[in-house]
Parts: sequence; C-alpha cells; structure tokens
Amino acid sequence: MNLPVTDLPPDVPGPTESNDDAPLHPRHGERLKSFVRRNGRTTDGQQRAFAELGPQYLLPYRAAPVDLADAFGREAPTVLEIGFGMGEATAHIAALMPETNFLCCEVHEPGVGALLKRIGEQGLTNIRICAHDAVDVLDHMLPHGVLDGVHVFFPDPWHKKRHNKRRLLQPPLVKKLAERLRAGGYLHCATDWQPYAEQMLEVLAQEPLLHNTAVAYADKPHYRPLTKFENRGLKLGHGVWDLVFTRT
Repeated sequence: MNLPVTDLPPDVPGPTESNDDAPLHPRHGERLKSFVRRNGRTTDGQQRAFAELGPQYLLPYRAAPVDLADAFGREAPTVLEIGFGMGEATAHIAALMPETNFLCCEVHEPGVGALLKRIGEQGLTNIRICAHDAVDVLDHMLPHGVLDGVHVFFPDPWHKKRHNKRRLLQPPLVKKLAERLRAGGYLHCATDWQPYAEQMLEVLAQEPLLHNTAVAYADKPHYRPLTKFENRGLKLGHGVWDLVFTRT
C-alpha cells in the first residue's frame, strides 16, 4: 500500500506489496502486489466513521467492471489514488477539485477510517474508497481507458538494494496504469528518495503509452499539498521529486 510522506514520518513504509492471490511478477517470479500489511489501532472516531459513512463512501471490491457513474452518483473525470496513508493529501486534493471523482485504494484500516472521518468533517462527496489491493482493482474493476488520472504519492522506497525489486512502480504495474488512462490522462508520482525517483523516471520513460511532461522531473503540481512531514524534510535538505506523465 502507499503511505505518503504527506501523512507519515519518513521511517514509516509506504505503497508496496502483499496479497497472495495477485498475479505473478513477470520479472521476478513473485506475485505482483500493491501494498504491505501493517498493524495499527483504529480509534473510536475512525470506528464511528466506518459505521456512519462507510455504507456511502466505501466501494466494495468485486471481480467485475465497476460503473463509475453509478458508484459516484454522477458522470465526472475520475482519478485513481493508490495508497493514501491517513488521507490528509487525498482530502485536500478532493476539496480543491470538487469537479473530479477520486477512487482511492488503501488496505490499512486506520487510514481508511481516518479518511472517512475527514470526509465527514469536510463534507466531501467526491471520494470513494476501495479497501482492497489496487492490482486486483486494476485487473478486474477498471477497464482500459476509464481513468483521467492516477496518483501514486510517496510509495515505500525499499531502500536496501536487495529489496528494490519490491518497489511498487515496476514495468508491469506501470503498463496496467497506462492502459487504464484515457488519451491525455496523466500519471503523477512523487517520492522523497532520490534513487527511487531515478528508477521511476527510467521505468516510466520506457513505457511506450506514456509521455513525460517535463525534461526529467516536473515542478510540484499546485494540487499536491506540502504537509508537515514533507516540509520538515525539505527544511533538513531532503529533496522531493514529482514525475508527471501523460497517456499518448
């Protein structure tokens, strides 16, 4: 799963892998997955949000194409977010872009509860949460060409070289994401780990369905907020790299 720096300290892992039933990774003979399971406590407020808001804003996983207009109650451009941590950035962006629908995949229960709580507090109506592995959602719920954008913010960098193959943004997943974008749709990735940024740039540039909107790294788009943890890192001299590619 993706746990953005937006919401978690730098030493807490972000989006990666899990799910024993996911398809085999063609390069490494491992299963392609989008998250790592982590323990965490769901607060009373988050549990209330599950009970009160879950029926409206949780989209159950089904191995069948989803009708996005029916799921959101309207026809609108739809952005997929893979992993949102505790939902701070997600809620900020959804409030900033009320004309856009946001389908958000996250398996960390406290994070799902936290975003539901933010939805209630901020009166957001353009978010739906699928608490399931994003790879399954891509494979079974989202046909080709249905998305207007994809956000992958601060995935787990898997710092050790022997773990690099576990990084989320590998060619098989990038191809899946590109295929589900409409022509002109965008894929926006961000990381605060330079070696991962370099790998992201290489992998994204190799996907023939995608085109880089910058010479290398993009300026931070206006909608992505600078949260306290990212701000702290920048003050310490840590970099942040954004990559924005469009579907050809």
